Amino acid sequence: MRKKINISDVIIFLVVLVMGLSCLLPLWNVVALSFSDSASATANRVRFLPVNFNLNAYKKIMEDAQFWKSFMISVVRVILGTVINMLLTILMAYPLSKSKKEFRAQGIYMKLAIFAMLFPAGMIPLFMVVKDVGLMDTIWSMIIPAAVPIGNVILLMNFFRGIPKSLEEAAEIDGASPFQVLWKVMLPMSLPALATLSLFCIVGHWNDYFTAILYINRTVNYPLQTYIRQITAAFDMSKITNIELLKQYLQVSSRNLNSAKIVVSVIPLLLIYPFLQKYFVTGIVMGAVKE
Repeated sequence: MRKKINISDVIIFLVVLVMGLSCLLPLWNVVALSFSDSASATANRVRFLPVNFNLNAYKKIMEDAQFWKSFMISVVRVILGTVINMLLTILMAYPLSKSKKEFRAQGIYMKLAIFAMLFPAGMIPLFMVVKDVGLMDTIWSMIIPAAVPIGNVILLMNFFRGIPKSLEEAAEIDGASPFQVLWKVMLPMSLPALATLSLFCIVGHWNDYFTAILYINRTVNYPLQTYIRQITAAFDMSKITNIELLKQYLQVSSRNLNSAKIVVSVIPLLLIYPFLQKYFVTGIVMGAVKE
């Protein structure tokens, strides 16, 4: 028997379709710009298909040493930042998931965590601390200040609370220490939540550009997103005396060159997301709801 189509289902489908297109079409326009020629991009003639298809912008990226250096800085930042975030999140969430009988100071630490999340110190005090401890112009200035994401801690804490207590008790009866219970029981049971929070950390570190603007003074130390944002749009043609070099610059414009850089910068996330997608919804729902 065919399911009857309700008007509400049609409305929901149309709303989701419109929202999806509003997110997809601007990205598709960027891709089209990256494969178009300089004149078409500058004249704003590119919509959703490349005009005068060419790969000049991507060839120019291959010659941009700072782009690839910033790319590697972002990769290192994502790896270090995600590892530190997840390690500290796990070590904080597990004891906070205990009852007050098991961890008497649980309420105090929980209140401090909530207070820190709702009332952050602010940009200026944080900048002064980063400067005074000597982290300016280092990759650690983009990692250490955000080492403990409280929101992630709360999600993982609630996930731990949803795991049957009998599993912990059985492990303790077998002689497992608290760290063994965490490593061999809690973490294997929490893979959906861990994968979801890891994705949050990866996307957060990869897309963040503002932190580097605050703490990084030298352009050579910029991560990729900050470098893309800071690149200048104009070329000073008067200082170019080499005819071949001038021809190369005329083949690309700031619009299609920057679009190509954006496309390349998005590829790593597109490669990572499919492997974590199956855990995403499960991790959020199970970690955010406490029955």
